[in-house]
Amino acid sequence: MPLITIIGAGPGLGLEIARAFGRRGFDVALVARTQSKLDSLAQTLAGEGITAHGFAADISRPDTVTAALRSITDTLGPIDVLEFSPADPSLTPVDVLEVTMENLQPQIDFYLGGALAAVGTVLPDMIAAGKGTVLITTGGGSISPMPFLGNVNIAAAGLRNWALNLHNALQPKGVYVAHLGITALIGGGHPDAEPEVIAEALAQLHDERQQAELHYVAYNG
Repeated sequence: MPLITIIGAGPGLGLEIARAFGRRGFDVALVARTQSKLDSLAQTLAGEGITAHGFAADISRPDTVTAALRSITDTLGPIDVLEFSPADPSLTPVDVLEVTMENLQPQIDFYLGGALAAVGTVLPDMIAAGKGTVLITTGGGSISPMPFLGNVNIAAAGLRNWALNLHNALQPKGVYVAHLGITALIGGGHPDAEPEVIAEALAQLHDERQQAELHYVAYNG
């Protein structure tokens, strides 16, 4: 079975990404901070016929991410798809007029630092195999900035830039990288903003392996 690893797995979008790929015949590795919550998600997926395992790691501690990914490959085999979509609600967003290095650096460390650790761990094996997929998910402010998310948008835009750069560099090597920017209140009431709909759009990026980027827009209200 092919294997997808979801970094930042939770009961919303992460669970639906697992389901979307599980329907496509993937086994699932779930990565987030709390093992008990991961075990609960894995049990839910198992009840739906999807093989899933949880591996605890803290995105703000890159060494734990690297260790979790190595444990996944040792236990379950090569990672065919890596999906990166963590969030940390404890990191406070600030208005664009209030951005300082002090409130920007934690955002950069979390999003860019976390992605560099996670993607950097799996890419060598993907390149050596001449295949693999990396899907990087951010808020839509990485593409169309929102003033009230001034510091978050800078970090997300940097992550988006890196993803697009990787897409161009790795396409000739058989490795597909794509960025999904979500401008939507996920689960906020708009039918196109439901997590299962967005997860399916992400899975279709992998299926088609063409687009470097999808800006997914579903305005509520």
